[in-house]
Amino acid sequence: MIVDENSNPFELGCTTEVFGLHRPELGRALYDFRLCSPEPSTLMRDGFFTLTEVAGLEAADAADTLIVPNRPDVDVPRRPAVLDAIRRARARSARLVGLCSGAFTLAEAGVLDGRRATAHWQWADSFRARFPAVHLEENVLFVDDGDVLTAAGSAAALDLGLHIVRRDHGADVANAVSRRLVFAAHRDGGQQQFIERPVPDLPDESLAPVLAWAQEHLEMPLTVSDLAARAAVSPATLHRRFRAQLGTTPLAWLTQERLALACRLIERGATQVETVARRSGLGTAANLRALMRRERGLTPSAYRQRFGPGAR
Repeated sequence: MIVDENSNPFELGCTTEVFGLHRPELGRALYDFRLCSPEPSTLMRDGFFTLTEVAGLEAADAADTLIVPNRPDVDVPRRPAVLDAIRRARARSARLVGLCSGAFTLAEAGVLDGRRATAHWQWADSFRARFPAVHLEENVLFVDDGDVLTAAGSAAALDLGLHIVRRDHGADVANAVSRRLVFAAHRDGGQQQFIERPVPDLPDESLAPVLAWAQEHLEMPLTVSDLAARAAVSPATLHRRFRAQLGTTPLAWLTQERLALACRLIERGATQVETVARRSGLGTAANLRALMRRERGLTPSAYRQRFGPGAR
């Protein structure tokens, strides 16, 4: 991760927590995580503290994944040395990650032209005006465009970090990391950045009980009507609550939960695609294959080779 003058400490903390810690609960470190900076001494945002004795930018030239600096002064040009390090990383096909205003850094380096990206909602208009060649998706938590990934606001750095862990190491490992963080294991990247939470008309409109129940019964042929009946509300009311509290629809949530369960089953040794599809509630092998290709970029067999027993 490159840290530059006036970088945000929160995203630095998020990336250190997700990528930089040894994982005794897993028996290994997941990544070789290092910080680097264009200067020997780097003053962090608003002078909160000074970062010293980290590697120079030459360390970025050996990275498989490069996380670029973000900071609140989005209209101030980035240092040429930082932009050059990003361009060198792009030229050797390293994975690039921008958190919050880090999308401005990537765009200024010219590596987002023609690509999908997101940034914090409050800078969407500024970003679009400065970088019209970038396909900005302004109302999502994060965007995975293959080898370039961007996250929106500060907390979305954790969502994207866990998404990267899931992509690299599988769902079980990502769940273990999220448990240590005491953070939601999975919020889909397409979820809204800003979710309105109106004052409830009823004493308790929390979805937690019905979500917990559904997670225990994913193998059943659950429908939106089933969830609404469990919550003792109409399907229309359930839709409104899902939108308000989760930023998604009941059906989309069910599908993601079932896909996550299917991935865990494969990681734990389930070999028959038909069995995985049935036990996860996805129905047919064809449906499982289609969803895994669309959402994970892998077939079930390829996922098993990468994350199944004996893969590591």
